[in-house]
Amino acid sequence: MMNQYRYTTYARRPDLLGEARELNGSVWPEFMFHDAVADRWWDRLEETFAGYQTMWIDADDHVVAVGNTVPLVWDGAIDHLPVGWDDAFERAVNDFDAGCAPTTLCAMQATVGRSRQGQGLSRMVLRGMRHRAAQAGLAALIAPVRPTWKCQYPLTPMERYIRWTQPDGSPFDPWLRTHWRLGAPIVKVADPSMLIASTIADWETWTKMRFPESGQYIVPGALNPITIDVEADRGRYVEPNVWMRHTVVETDAVLQGA
Repeated sequence: MMNQYRYTTYARRPDLLGEARELNGSVWPEFMFHDAVADRWWDRLEETFAGYQTMWIDADDHVVAVGNTVPLVWDGAIDHLPVGWDDAFERAVNDFDAGCAPTTLCAMQATVGRSRQGQGLSRMVLRGMRHRAAQAGLAALIAPVRPTWKCQYPLTPMERYIRWTQPDGSPFDPWLRTHWRLGAPIVKVADPSMLIASTIADWETWTKMRFPESGQYIVPGALNPITIDVEADRGRYVEPNVWMRHTVVETDAVLQGA
């Protein structure tokens, strides 16, 4: 199955950027597209960091999976990790603009088209990220992982959720488990990782829900409840993620260039 797909980057195949954007926009809850840091810096992935954005394409030259990453400076100390996703993105842009030589690659998202899910492509995306980090001479790939099943348990603190395991000792969550089986240990919880805040009207549009009074609400796709303040006309969502660290891999037989 793996040999059906070829690995490339935005820099090598800018003609496929439209397909990559469409794929990235097809799998997330609407509110996830309204993070202020992403709104401010997302274009830099294509403009500044195009060589670090990986894609997998099929035999018909269509994008089936995307791996978005940014290079940043990290000394390897757990206490010096970015706070979370937002902080990592800000740090990468600031490091680049300051002329700092990066040491680490940080995963921003791994996206697989809905029709291709369950075929092992997510593992290939992670392997592509690790390979790209090694090509760039970076020491590690770190990832603020968004656990797939956490949205089904929004009242469970992430610190407890990451301790849930399968009978074989592997993580309960399938996306954490995918990283873990590729050799990436859980380092620590990233909280806060992302912050999404806007008006109640925006949240009602994004979620197709009503929020008649102040309080916490469980929203489909959210890992934690969102907090609504009617008097302030504000909805606020703080997302926790999980830091995991991969060893980089310089060569991989499945990484066929395109």
